[in-house]
Amino acid sequence: MQQKDVLPMKTKPTEKFELTADTLNISGSEAVIRSLIAEGVETIFGYPGGAIMPIYDALYDFQDKVHHILVRHEQGATHAAQGYARTSGKVGVVFATSGPGATNLVTGLADAYMDSTPMVCITGQVAAALLGTDAFQETDVIGITMPITKWNIQVTRPEDIPGAIAKAFYIAASGRPGPVLVDITKNAQAAKFDYEYSKCDYIRSYRPVPVLDPAAIDAAAALINSAKKPYILCGHGVLISGAEKELIAFAEKAQIPIASTLLGLSAVPVDHPLYVGYLGMHGNYAPNIMTNECDVVIAVGMRFDDRITGDVSHYIKQAKVIHIEIDAAEIHKIIKADVPVHADAKTALKALTAKVNVAKHDEWLQEFKEADKKEQEKVIQPELYPTGDQLKMAEVIRRISEKTGGHAVLVTDVGQHQMIASRYYRFKDPNTNITSGGMGTMGFALPAAMGAKVGVPEKEVVAIIGDGCFQMTLQELGTIYQSEIGVKIVILNNNFLGMVRQWQQLFHDKRYSSTEMINPDFVQIAKGFYIPGKKVSTRGEIDAAIDEMLAHKGAYLLEVVVEQEGNVFPMVPAGAPIANIRLD
Repeated sequence: MQQKDVLPMKTKPTEKFELTADTLNISGSEAVIRSLIAEGVETIFGYPGGAIMPIYDALYDFQDKVHHILVRHEQGATHAAQGYARTSGKVGVVFATSGPGATNLVTGLADAYMDSTPMVCITGQVAAALLGTDAFQETDVIGITMPITKWNIQVTRPEDIPGAIAKAFYIAASGRPGPVLVDITKNAQAAKFDYEYSKCDYIRSYRPVPVLDPAAIDAAAALINSAKKPYILCGHGVLISGAEKELIAFAEKAQIPIASTLLGLSAVPVDHPLYVGYLGMHGNYAPNIMTNECDVVIAVGMRFDDRITGDVSHYIKQAKVIHIEIDAAEIHKIIKADVPVHADAKTALKALTAKVNVAKHDEWLQEFKEADKKEQEKVIQPELYPTGDQLKMAEVIRRISEKTGGHAVLVTDVGQHQMIASRYYRFKDPNTNITSGGMGTMGFALPAAMGAKVGVPEKEVVAIIGDGCFQMTLQELGTIYQSEIGVKIVILNNNFLGMVRQWQQLFHDKRYSSTEMINPDFVQIAKGFYIPGKKVSTRGEIDAAIDEMLAHKGAYLLEVVVEQEGNVFPMVPAGAPIANIRLD
């Protein structure tokens, strides 16, 4: 995805930003703010510092047009921008200073890169004359971030700022989205120039939206029309493309079961009759097992991650593979496609639906139902309706799902609680599952949830966080309080790094090395940030506590003490074939 360029650049002008006569000659810093406004930016997540101070000074005069949210750590800014982008459909924007400010963005950039989230990060840099001198807070942010950005650039002249920002937004949002970084030296921020702005919608040699090949659609349709056991694997690309309705129309016409990847969750309502469950290491039993029983796989907007495939040498060897994917680099990378469809998911699904036959696959769908009975009996029902004294994570998620009707935006951190929430929350609406998939970044949920809430203020946003994850970014409670962001925070506390402990139990003879947590009083910490909260530990308390949390108008923290050594099943052991999935 990396694109390299040298400024000055030539872009095709499409839309001019109107300027008054007295603002034509402006500083580079003001040009940054005006360029963001021209791109429709309304919210910026950031943290000021010396090298970006001129841009913050310029921002002071535009507070009626752009809302800046002061985070407590630059990593929090990137995750907040991710949550904002994935709920609002807009590009997330981040400000940070040079040196440690810029390097603190690295984790969020890598996370956004792996999960295809559009983000533009603008960093301040030392003056051009000081580059390469190891000046105070000088860091080679371009070299550091090149592998984890879709494109990055360093700007040393004020007249190059508008073009760089225009190009950044175009690249970040087009094709397979991703993060972009623009590093601007302090002299470029300070110097004046004659400003004008043109949005970018064309870059020579960059083709973000491939042209659909009708022959590929014909070949795919022929395979599907002759299939006895066709199977759709739905990935994040369906949501990015906005192809949820097209996917369902396609599946309904040909009566094809649909399974979802972790990031594909919420593309299809979980109560849809053709939805068969969640794929992956801790996904549902039936969709995993049936992957090796189908005869045609239609993979849409997914990249065959190792958490989906397990041992690739034993994965879908019996099936023909149709891979619909906008990024050519993902086709044939892990799984060889019999019919590669290099296209946007929405475009491809529309064309494919017109070509496939109306069909019925009742016996094939029944096989999923039969396999599901095993998981229901052995795992799901005991998790959702336990009889023991200790609360289980699954029953907490079930209650939250019931009380929100499956319509809340669920933002999950990384670990056991992430897998449990993904398995048991009953998603009804698109783009309501916000999580860190490819990177698996602990500490993601709290800042991502506040960004998600800013993106869709009318929706209920609930962050599901483990006790370990919460302590990675809990300082963002300060941001939530100061900016009055009404997120609901649920800490599922088992006093362990739960997922690591589970692996230690199952594969390392219960040698619990450095995974037990001695935790602080989370409710008291929240109160220190003027956020109300409650701690519960019994089944009789949980319903009223969730009701109180959801009824509260602002931010609220609910700590739920759950069983210490609960495990997440089913589970495919790392590196094993998916046929080796364990129910206990």
